[in-house]
Amino acid sequence: MNKSYYQSQDLKKFKNISDWSPDLGKKFFDYYNSVFEEGNLSAREKSLIALAVAHTVQCPYCIDAYTQDGLERGIEKGEMMEALHVAAAIRGGASLVHGVQMMEVYEKRTM
Repeated sequence: MNKSYYQSQDLKKFKNISDWSPDLGKKFFDYYNSVFEEGNLSAREKSLIALAVAHTVQCPYCIDAYTQDGLERGIEKGEMMEALHVAAAIRGGASLVHGVQMMEVYEKRTM
């Protein structure tokens, strides 16, 4: 039983999430699609951001989708990896900055 919990073919079923709640599903997809339209940021830039966020929230479906989307938009592997490193640096920094709280508690308790 080496089957992964996440199945890549399930990504194609994402549109079906509206089946049990059509009104909310429509609202979500209307919003989702409008977010990725060209605006102050290009669709290409938004795809890179989405790829980085997908890694941060550890969503294999999103990683799959935005890797594919990036390829379709001509995003190179070096750009993808750089976006991933930005996400990793922010995530790591967010963990480390909480060390300030640890340091303060330590100092208060050991005075």
